[in-house]
Amino acid sequence: MIRITAVEPIGDSKVKLTLTDGSVVERDLSRFLSNPLFASLAADPDLFRRVSVEGGTLVWSNGLDLCPDMIIWGGPPPLNEQARAS
Repeated sequence: MIRITAVEPIGDSKVKLTLTDGSVVERDLSRFLSNPLFASLAADPDLFRRVSVEGGTLVWSNGLDLCPDMIIWGGPPPLNEQARAS
């Protein structure tokens, strides 16, 4: 199961992620930030940039976190390795 090992904020809603398989990907989290639950992150870029990794997922000091599968795959992970590579 692929998880996140490191995060670097690269904008008001984007992050660069290092994954457990060694790959590095960029993800735009704006679709999550539009959810009222994450309004504090959308409203406060400094808070958003204080993101860290715990247990393979992204977390913030205000207690918010995001499911790593949603961040990495946009939903459940692919069932086969070929789909994972694309």
